[in-house]
Amino acid sequence: MVYSQNYYGSIYLYVPITMRCEKMKTLIVYGTRYGATALTSQEIAKILLEENFEVKVVDAKKEKIEDISEFELVIVGGGLKMGRWTGESDDFLKNFQKDLAQKKVAIFVSSAVKSLLERQGKTEDLQKIKKSHLEDEALKYHLNPIALGLFGGVMDKNKMGFIFRRTLGVLIKQFEAAGFKETSPGLIDTRDLAEIRKWTEELAQKALQ
Repeated sequence: MVYSQNYYGSIYLYVPITMRCEKMKTLIVYGTRYGATALTSQEIAKILLEENFEVKVVDAKKEKIEDISEFELVIVGGGLKMGRWTGESDDFLKNFQKDLAQKKVAIFVSSAVKSLLERQGKTEDLQKIKKSHLEDEALKYHLNPIALGLFGGVMDKNKMGFIFRRTLGVLIKQFEAAGFKETSPGLIDTRDLAEIRKWTEELAQKALQ
């Protein structure tokens, strides 16, 4: 358990973070194509609620955000497709970059390819993804996040167009060869919930420092 230190006269009180009365207001904004980033955002929200945070989750494609002044921590998640961020979450970073510079910020991306590269032992390619889609994304909008996360994603053939499905045929065979199996017809979910939990719990500690 993590404790915070408060000073009253000559007495130091150590108060467990999870017992604090004031809840940190947190906004999770995400953009998703096949549902992985939505599911990951919901998982992060669930864990933060356990850590006594107050959390609002927003799908940037469905809800327009006008103001983020009430939030102390803002988490932004996007999916990757053909090396590009989900447009709605990228637009949020662009439109609110000045506001975000004054807040605690965390950024994560969902990528099924990340999980495949891990299975294949291609650490150099993983580092390239982290740099180009996390570090460079933050730098582009002059942000200094307290946490960056790269998580697995979803390959959902049911939501892909015919041409894109054919394009990904070879890649899907690589997933199958690496041991990934469909969790439901047409769906391969490569997310690691234990990894997401560990990242979120560490984020909670950093945010409360």
